[in-house]
Amino acid sequence: MEYIVTYSGEKITPIEPNISQIHIEDIAHSLSMLCRANGHIDRFFSIAQHSINCANEAKARGFSTRVQLACLIHDGSEAYISDITRPVKHYLTDYKIIEKRLQDIIYLRFLGTELSDDEFLRVNQIDNDLLINEFDVLCRNKEIIRCYRKPVPTLLSTPNFDTRDFSEVETEFLKVYYGIMHAGLVQGR
Repeated sequence: MEYIVTYSGEKITPIEPNISQIHIEDIAHSLSMLCRANGHIDRFFSIAQHSINCANEAKARGFSTRVQLACLIHDGSEAYISDITRPVKHYLTDYKIIEKRLQDIIYLRFLGTELSDDEFLRVNQIDNDLLINEFDVLCRNKEIIRCYRKPVPTLLSTPNFDTRDFSEVETEFLKVYYGIMHAGLVQGR
């Protein structure tokens, strides 16, 4: 089989995705059911929760609604191909190519273009700042934080690290998405 069947029923070929088959509802649903850090944390905390926290942090930092949306969907490819831990991903060149192609299509679908270098840097910084904060709160073994060789970054937002029902998180993810879109992120979309 060369495709996956998404929650909405789309048959998507992750290697060569069709942009019209990418739906925010599929991303919200899937990411709300996938655990961060391959589950090596103290409690269930979904990728969707991480993404919501990233979007909220972008808003708190005064970044554009475009960057806020990019933060919300920055792990969207994981809804279609899952994730690989950072130490392993480094060795999987083909995976990284597939992931980038898919993520670029997700950005194109919801932002109208791929990210600029500046936008990418902002999203990446927020992603990493939240990751270290998550590990500080959610990991029993704090050694993971020391491997990043820097202090836990101060956030301007107040992230929610509680274990929450996936359907509640899915609904909030969509609410954040539609709120950003309502704020006029992309004209004509």
